[in-house]
Amino acid sequence: MLRPLPLLTALVLAGPVLFGLIGTILPAFGYLVPGADRPMTMALTWPGLPRALTVSVTSGILSTLGALSVAALITAGWHGTRVFVWLERMLSPLLAVPHAAAALGLAFLVSPSGWILRIPANVMGWEAAPDLLILNDPWGLSLTAGLIAKEMPFLLLMMLAALTQVSAGPRLAVARSLGQGRVSAWMKAVFPDVYAQMRLPVLVVLVFGMTNVDVAVILGPTTPTTLSVQVTRWMMDPDLSARAVAAAGGLILFAATLVVLAVWLVAERLMARIGRAWVWSGRGAPERLARGCGLTLATGSAAMVLAGLAALAMWSVAARWAYPDLLPEALTLRSWSRFGPDMARTAFGTLALAGAATIISLTLVVGCLEAEHRFGLTLGQRALWLLYLPLLIPQVAFLPGLQLLPLTLGFGPSVWLVLAGHVVFVLPYVFLSLSGPFRAWDARLARVGAGLGASPNRTLWRLRLPMLTGPVLTALAVGVAVSVGQYLATLLLGGGRVTTLVTEAVALSSGGDRRAIGVWGLGQALAALLPFAMALTVPAIVFRHRRGLHR
Repeated sequence: MLRPLPLLTALVLAGPVLFGLIGTILPAFGYLVPGADRPMTMALTWPGLPRALTVSVTSGILSTLGALSVAALITAGWHGTRVFVWLERMLSPLLAVPHAAAALGLAFLVSPSGWILRIPANVMGWEAAPDLLILNDPWGLSLTAGLIAKEMPFLLLMMLAALTQVSAGPRLAVARSLGQGRVSAWMKAVFPDVYAQMRLPVLVVLVFGMTNVDVAVILGPTTPTTLSVQVTRWMMDPDLSARAVAAAGGLILFAATLVVLAVWLVAERLMARIGRAWVWSGRGAPERLARGCGLTLATGSAAMVLAGLAALAMWSVAARWAYPDLLPEALTLRSWSRFGPDMARTAFGTLALAGAATIISLTLVVGCLEAEHRFGLTLGQRALWLLYLPLLIPQVAFLPGLQLLPLTLGFGPSVWLVLAGHVVFVLPYVFLSLSGPFRAWDARLARVGAGLGASPNRTLWRLRLPMLTGPVLTALAVGVAVSVGQYLATLLLGGGRVTTLVTEAVALSSGGDRRAIGVWGLGQALAALLPFAMALTVPAIVFRHRRGLHR
């Protein structure tokens, strides 16, 4: 039964994407949707298209460059030090924070009446918030800053994983012996191979930066919005002809994404030539400035996200909080008693949906990895690209098709369609989380079990998986966190009828009730963080007498 699982997993990853692309291409050119008159022409002539496309492209490129640069600087300047260990511990929990919750917290910080500007307001005696367009600025600068703060921990984790695949220590030793400083030695001798190992995650971050919806709704411009947000609005329009225009807009953004990816790959070759010239020149880098910038930016990014979560928590229990007071006059649970019951019911449905999607994904992943072990299969580069396919294709390019095609077949939006959509995005992350520990498990233990008469199935269930309890729980936590943060798939495939924590939090972001936003935003963050807490606690309790199995 294991042999078909790799093929089934490939179909789960590629099938919905290709199916959705077909369902997007046909309406974009006037098919499937009745009454649609030249939707591609209407999308191309939308007055806000140039600005929306420009903001989408610039925010994606700048956020990726910023997050990658900060991750590289902090690793080059501080890896192997106590400061880096402290910073890694501070950044690790931020990976579980959903994008929408982080964006809501950042909005509470950097808005004209937010926590940050209240500090100079108290010093200068301001009585009213300054008239500054910080949030939702027309060039998407706040959107870019929010994406950098959220994506930098992810790229840092990918960089640390890539370091285990290269001989960083000997390379650094040779470079340092030739008179290079710590940063320049790492950038010249280690970074090229590290980047080659993490190219796909970088491209995923680039595509997400260009095409995200939830963060753009909260932090991005409004007149016009980014193209991905406008496509979502067209998709939610009750007029069916607008959905054909949305499909055309999704194809335009998809084409722009392909162009940007091609330019990025060409820029890699150009930077490789510049890097080789820098290596042969023998010149170093401003060590103190580089290390200081890396530490400041990484610490600042982590502090902003953590302070944003603290702002959400504070507003959720705030009574009267007038400007420019730094703290509310009193704390109360009135907001939790008002919004808490509805949030608890929605949280239960969200976690049930996330748990189902994650268990399905975990079953497929374990089956694929076990088939790889038993039958000597290997995951080649093409299969790795297939794994990243749902993450490299913009969601707005194929999710409209996944909504429109079932409608033409008589199937309306439902929770089952949402579940299938979540599996497509959860499965790659579960595979990436579990594949390393699963393959690193000592195969000699399986031979010992076979020598004692245990079948391969018994070895899997009674030996391998129990010893991998920690990695399995971590993969489950990652899957739940990814599902909890799925905004666009839930909104489009559910037709607005399936409510989750993220859809409610983003919907509230356009309102002015900060206490409601605090309750729902904090609830979403806790729903994603709770599985990680369990993934750390359960192995520590179950294997408290076996220190080597705590992880």
